Amino acid sequence: MKTITLVFGAVYGMLSVILGAFGAHALKKILSVERLESFETGVRYQMYAAFFLLIAGYILKFDTSSQKWISILMIAGTMLFSFSIYLLSLQDYLGANLKFLGPITPLGGLFMIVSWLMLIFYFVKAKLQ
Repeated sequence: MKTITLVFGAVYGMLSVILGAFGAHALKKILSVERLESFETGVRYQMYAAFFLLIAGYILKFDTSSQKWISILMIAGTMLFSFSIYLLSLQDYLGANLKFLGPITPLGGLFMIVSWLMLIFYFVKAKLQ
């Protein structure tokens, strides 16, 4: 699980740089300001998740199921949150109605929040021992 966490952290980081550059250059010409801002929000939170996963990957031993869930929830939450935002931002350009993804975004955000909360509990528990 440690390797998976670190790899996802690195991949999310790399993709956020690529997608950020893509948004700043290519998408700037074809998306509305509102859609571009949404896209950039997805990129920003994906980068936050990349840092989270890299740090968690080095700190956690992944010897308990709760430590594994910290990573799983952040990986899945980021995928649901950021990638649904990317698709929703591009739906007009793609000519597709992707509004069904609207409820997916907050679910991904909830997974990310729970992951952060679990990491806080891990730190508090580690400090008390």
